[in-house]
Amino acid sequence: MYDVTKIRKDFPILSREVNGKPLVYLDNGASAQKPQVMIDAITQAYSHEYANVHRGLHYLSNLATDKYEKVRGKVQRFLNAQHEDEILFTTGTTEAFNMISYSWAAPRLQAGDEIILSVMEHHANIVPWHFLRERQGVVLKWIETDVNGDLDPQAVIDAIGPKTKMIAITHMSNVLGTVVDVKTICAAARARGVPVVVDGSQSSVHMPVDVQDIGCDFFAITGHKLYGPTGSGALYVRRDRMAEMRPFMGGGDMIRDVSRDVVTYNDAPHKFESGTPGIVQTIGMGVALDYMMDLGMQNIAQHERVIRDYAQKRLSGLNWLNIQGNSATKGAIFSFTLDGAGHPHDISTVVDQKGIAVRAGHHCAQPLMTHLGVTATCRASFGLYNTTEEVDKLVDALELCHDLFS
Repeated sequence: MYDVTKIRKDFPILSREVNGKPLVYLDNGASAQKPQVMIDAITQAYSHEYANVHRGLHYLSNLATDKYEKVRGKVQRFLNAQHEDEILFTTGTTEAFNMISYSWAAPRLQAGDEIILSVMEHHANIVPWHFLRERQGVVLKWIETDVNGDLDPQAVIDAIGPKTKMIAITHMSNVLGTVVDVKTICAAARARGVPVVVDGSQSSVHMPVDVQDIGCDFFAITGHKLYGPTGSGALYVRRDRMAEMRPFMGGGDMIRDVSRDVVTYNDAPHKFESGTPGIVQTIGMGVALDYMMDLGMQNIAQHERVIRDYAQKRLSGLNWLNIQGNSATKGAIFSFTLDGAGHPHDISTVVDQKGIAVRAGHHCAQPLMTHLGVTATCRASFGLYNTTEEVDKLVDALELCHDLFS
């Protein structure tokens, strides 16, 4: 049974107060809070088990290496990748997309080649492709959402042409919560020989992910949204695509031999992981993934559906609140503006006085803001520890905002 009261006790920060009020943390879309078991694992690693990984023959190095490398298998299970060596460790999805851009796309794309994107993409899944546009003349093709914030997979498929070399698409919008049918897109793209990059930053937090079932070539996740540390993440790369990639960064660990005239690279995945990695961060991410898998991703998804439906009902009853997107498949993410409020920052400031943490701004999704006809929104994003009572507190705080601004 999913006991949210018990789960909340695993997160020490949820017991604190902000501005004299119990903390209501609704900024999970930006970064999630951390369970004590993950915090303890990091403390243990730094206090009693720290050493550099790989090549060391002493006890602590072997221990750290074993714990670090075991996380690769945890990510494999979390994403249901076919092979453990299809998992690359990164500092997060931003590094993952830049790695794909430099290692796979840049050597293969030339002027006039096309990359298909949706307007819902996070800047991390936009700017690396702009680098290719600026430097190599690559063309970016944009697919828009409908009035409900849904992205028709057929619109993406219809945009595939003879010059399409890649599709980069989010699995779940960090602004609207929209879930994209990436499986249908991947099937059509593979039939045409077009690789698909999927941004799993949000979806991997809120629902089960199976990269084999999806059929994608690349899938990126970030640890800090998965209740793990900042500076951690992973990139799934299908084996045949990894064989096509050149090394991303040069340095220690990604080499086998170095001489004055020749360098021989290490085998994948280490070929793409240079220098001293985020050892403890990665170990912490592995513990966070264990925590989520122990709860059960289906259980987490079901709990969040209850929160989503309740929040949808309560927020929709506020006729002065403008909710962006109304997808029937959305996750528990709500972006909105408020009649009379000068800027979403005003909403965020007022609700913060009630101890409620929400985010205001463009959410690193300016193309989507332009498409929606707004400059910014306020966003309440829910996680595995949030409750319907917290939804009520948000509604009460928004009603206070309305009274102040009307």
